[in-house]
Amino acid sequence: MSDKKNLLLLFERPNEPVFTPKGKENAVFEVPDNFLTEKYKPIGTEIQNRFGEEAGVRIPVQNISQPDLRIPMQLGRQENFSVFIPKHRKIAARLIDIFMGVRSTNDLQSVAAYARDRVNPQLFNYALSVALIHRPDTKDLDIPLFSGLFPDKFIDSRVFERAREEATIVPTGSRRPIIIPRDYTASDLEEEHRLWYFREDMGINLHHWHWHLVYPFEANDRRIVDKDRRGELFYYMHQQIIARYNLERFSNRLPRVGRLNNFRAPIPEGYFPKLDSLVASRSWPARISGAYLRDLNRELDQVRLDISDLERWRERFFEAVNQGFVVDSSGNRIPLDERRGIDILGNMMEASMLTPNSQLYGDLHNMGHVMISYSHDPDHRHLESFGVMGDSATAMRDPVFYRWHAWIDDIFQAHKSMLSPYSADQLNYQGISVNAIQIQADGGRPNIINTHWQQSDLNLAKGMDFVPRGDVFARFTHLQHVPYTISLQVNNNSGAQRLGMVRIFLGPKTDERGAPFLFNEQRRMMIELDKFVTALRPGENILKRRSVESTVTIPYDRTFRNLDDRPTGAGETSFNFCGCGWPQHMLIPKGTPEGLRCELFVMISNYEEDRVNQDLAGTCNDAASYCGIRDRLYPDLKAMGYPFDRPGRPGTDSMNSFLTPNMRSQDCSIVFNDRTVERPRN
Repeated sequence: MSDKKNLLLLFERPNEPVFTPKGKENAVFEVPDNFLTEKYKPIGTEIQNRFGEEAGVRIPVQNISQPDLRIPMQLGRQENFSVFIPKHRKIAARLIDIFMGVRSTNDLQSVAAYARDRVNPQLFNYALSVALIHRPDTKDLDIPLFSGLFPDKFIDSRVFERAREEATIVPTGSRRPIIIPRDYTASDLEEEHRLWYFREDMGINLHHWHWHLVYPFEANDRRIVDKDRRGELFYYMHQQIIARYNLERFSNRLPRVGRLNNFRAPIPEGYFPKLDSLVASRSWPARISGAYLRDLNRELDQVRLDISDLERWRERFFEAVNQGFVVDSSGNRIPLDERRGIDILGNMMEASMLTPNSQLYGDLHNMGHVMISYSHDPDHRHLESFGVMGDSATAMRDPVFYRWHAWIDDIFQAHKSMLSPYSADQLNYQGISVNAIQIQADGGRPNIINTHWQQSDLNLAKGMDFVPRGDVFARFTHLQHVPYTISLQVNNNSGAQRLGMVRIFLGPKTDERGAPFLFNEQRRMMIELDKFVTALRPGENILKRRSVESTVTIPYDRTFRNLDDRPTGAGETSFNFCGCGWPQHMLIPKGTPEGLRCELFVMISNYEEDRVNQDLAGTCNDAASYCGIRDRLYPDLKAMGYPFDRPGRPGTDSMNSFLTPNMRSQDCSIVFNDRTVERPRN
């Protein structure tokens, strides 16, 4: 039986045939002749001999009967793949089912090796990734870095010509990183371009891609889709993205993002991605400023959709929220209560297979992405593919993504406003008081957070097809903050040891005009920084929490991991992690040179009321706030975003009037230093 880690080699160099060398050891899959595509069968013996001689490691592939791939092969190998397009979702679900259905990892290797050169490379990557994450015998494998396999979705297209030259001419040990320009997609004539570092950040886009990988839309095995509080996670993760984006806008002296609430009005911002698709051999299409959404009639993708369809679905959502219930496909009413209502709405909005009534409530979120992504060629007369809004790995690059999700969040917030506000008694933790809080960057002054630019390298080798082997690095610039510590002084006057859930948020102090926020506006701007459990002994407690411990983020090395450099033996276990999570380098907004005025908020709630009884040993739980925990329940009984998920109780018009003794807020500022440092290298 072959090593199941060999499955990971099938991801590499996605356009090259399966029989070419893979990995640093030049591993070669020795496939049966009938596994070769029609193009290579006539020269099968010659191919096997040639690459067999180059092999550092030979991986035999069993000749077993192969499944019917007619449905997965309906998507051409040079077409782009999108989880938002219903036809593509059904194709992907079929391939996932094939990979999930084989009995052993040995059989999976054979089936995947056979399918690899026959189905679309992006589809293959998605389906095999989902299968490896969810199969009991492979879920301990780390999926290779997507940006390294498909760098064309993340990097200026001009880099690849230089990368090919570097790989062909320069020996491996002498290759220098290729510098990616800092702001190559527009000039400063475009106001929205001030946010290039956020929208085009590689780690943020990888997070969005990976989230949709962990939470696929469809599969025959319902357990793959039906995860604990999945719909609520869809709401909360995107709500936090919009809150964070607004803080970035304030950092760049821009107003909060406008909503795309009129489907027939022009979209003010254009976007020209400057990306080339290496799979489709086409440039990603642009959208000009002032573009309109138009009815879709795309026979190739089996998409026929009118703007009136979106409008009809929109009205049905608001009707359900206002009535307090949805109607399932059998005509039964499902209440949108405070426990499950947001989860039901999230599953309806994402329109996964969990939606209670797809005929009535439609496919609003996904088809909005699709309609926007085809605004440049709605009837396929120019034979253009979808724009970046059609791909979960690229959608966050486009300014309209945030307009779209700001409007979608309005629907969720309309539901939240129908719930009873939390009373002071519900919010308070009797006997526990937070007396002081402070945030301090390493080497800095109290209550000042410092940010700057940093340069880091990405290895392109696994995504560079048909070029000589060896590492090829691209150097990109991203935002970074100085590591900080949050210190809390907490009193426990209950007379006994208590357990508390510490909830830490950060939000803007004033709006875009410099006016103080009303609470019900400010609460939607609060971003979660951390959440953790602590023991509180009687009397005074001093708590300290480092930024690197955040339960929102994953470290840089996990976002941009290189599996070839992973430790072995005793150190290998600590390298096994989930790749889903907000990137640590983007935890803190950019701020301003003079200091963006913010408010740090801390609440300690009663952990006995928040506790979820489950064993978390050996699970990927370091970024649970946005991603949940694999194979476990969400580790907090409270609503996601608590205590800011509902409007304030009567009389709450400011943050100060919202506070109870177990809460405290502290003014602070984020100071941006316009300097660039290189990431330390081992």
